[in-house]
Amino acid sequence: MPLKTGHIGLNVTELGRSIAFYSKVFELELLGRQAEGEHRYAFLGQDGDLVLTLWQQSEGGFDASRPGLHHLSFEAPDIDAVRRAEAVLKEAGAELVYDGVVPHGEGASSGGLFFTDPDGTRLEIYAPSGADTAPAPTAGKPTCGFF
Repeated sequence: MPLKTGHIGLNVTELGRSIAFYSKVFELELLGRQAEGEHRYAFLGQDGDLVLTLWQQSEGGFDASRPGLHHLSFEAPDIDAVRRAEAVLKEAGAELVYDGVVPHGEGASSGGLFFTDPDGTRLEIYAPSGADTAPAPTAGKPTCGFF
């Protein structure tokens, strides 16, 4: 059975803050929202297609020491798009894990940006090539390991 990834669902602590972050950084549009009552959520997408659901049903922040999600990775069409995303991330006050666009590892041309969302969820925006203008930040280890 051939499969492909559908949408992503994330638990968040503050729905409005997360809608603003993901809408700005990933240029997602708000497709639907329930912002009142006990069950709060939002559907975000592109061109009418669902990409991300946000569920306000957690407390605290992302805990990398617990089993589950390691990071989410989004592919951009080219390195110029990644560099534009870097400017948006800096404007949004996002925490970059490394200093700007970096390759996925030593000798790799692919690479991008590694950062966290407002709840600390680890994220990546990368391009398949063009990131080899900077050194890999962690010798002998994959950059997407967030070491």
